[in-house]
Amino acid sequence: MRRHLFPEDPRTVGADPDYRFTLANERTFLAWVRTSLALAAGGLAAVAVLDELPGEQVLGIGLIVLSFLTSATAYRRWALNERAMRLDEPLPPSRLPMFIAAGVAVVAVASVVMLVADAA
Repeated sequence: MRRHLFPEDPRTVGADPDYRFTLANERTFLAWVRTSLALAAGGLAAVAVLDELPGEQVLGIGLIVLSFLTSATAYRRWALNERAMRLDEPLPPSRLPMFIAAGVAVVAVASVVMLVADAA
């Protein structure tokens, strides 16, 4: 189970792929990490700035949890893609884009609901 969640260093198997593909995989990983940092910053800002809005802590904690899951999943995705490239296999499917899109949509709807409830 642990091996499935935390893949081994993929650079220990197969042959070195074209460096352009390795660098593209790394850039994608770093983009997911930046997304995670933005979610964490948004969560902290929600808790710090929206003091008078009911539910601001739930919103902030939700964004921080989404940030954690994004960064944790990004490493796994990078490692599995790197391994597949080194073994000349198809890239594994990922649910990370769907997960992030759904999470951000839920946060957006919750934010609107909170704003409408506060205005009423």
